[in-house]
Amino acid sequence: MDCATFAAEITRSIGTLPGQLEVAARYVLENPGDVALLSMREQARRAGVQPWTMTRLAKRFGLDGYEAVRELHGKALKEQALGFAGRAGAQMARQREAGGPMLAKEIASAAACQIFALGEAGAAHTLFEAAQAMARARRVYCVGLRSSRPVAEHLAYMLNFLGEKAVYLDFSDGVGLDALRFATQDDLVFVVTVAPYTRAAVEAARHAHARSLSIIALTDRPASPVARLARHAILVGTESPSFFHAMAPAFAAVEILAALVAGEGGDAALEVIARTERQLSDLKVHVFEYGSAHRQGNHS
Repeated sequence: MDCATFAAEITRSIGTLPGQLEVAARYVLENPGDVALLSMREQARRAGVQPWTMTRLAKRFGLDGYEAVRELHGKALKEQALGFAGRAGAQMARQREAGGPMLAKEIASAAACQIFALGEAGAAHTLFEAAQAMARARRVYCVGLRSSRPVAEHLAYMLNFLGEKAVYLDFSDGVGLDALRFATQDDLVFVVTVAPYTRAAVEAARHAHARSLSIIALTDRPASPVARLARHAILVGTESPSFFHAMAPAFAAVEILAALVAGEGGDAALEVIARTERQLSDLKVHVFEYGSAHRQGNHS
């Protein structure tokens, strides 16, 4: 289990934990830096609970004790502090030690576990609730920059198979937020950003929140600056043995969302998808006869 997965499990339990455990859980979510750096007793004091409550919280989520919680947060904090260059050094050392094929296996295994976690009950329920909100929305404005840009663009592309459903807010020409002047209370804003959080994406979420627009955030932890503003916060793991944070789980999340939105659309969605497909066929956008072309090439 990594820090993001642990935080996601706690987030899904909020509202169901008894008394003091709920208080302790909220403290952990809201103060990830303290969890890594302060003693368990000091954290308990600041949270207003007894120290053994912190231990009970850890064990409730399958850990041996609260020290394991601190270690998870300490590792996450260290990775942030190292930055890309520091993580690259750690990755290169691991690659020299274990070999390239083993490192490739470790990177793939980490991403696979993070994607698998999206199918667990709590995460799947969050995805479904977000998809229902997107299906009801007149329009979905998608925001994502840097490593999150292709994730947001991918979602917008898939949703537009269902009609004029999505708008990607393109910041490359400096007019990213301009399209939001047409947004109404029937629309929502989908923001993708993971640590290190892109300032423009966070500011876009704050602007949307100030206009009372509903926000769905795809991010990596409950304490991220966009999760706090969102009506629905979808959490994905990003920790990786690579020097670069994992984005495959975020791609998996938006593919699940698009499928669920289509499913909510019923026959009307099927009709629009069919019309979209007919247009793609008329325009000869895709090549389907690669087999025969290959055979022809062999005979030429």
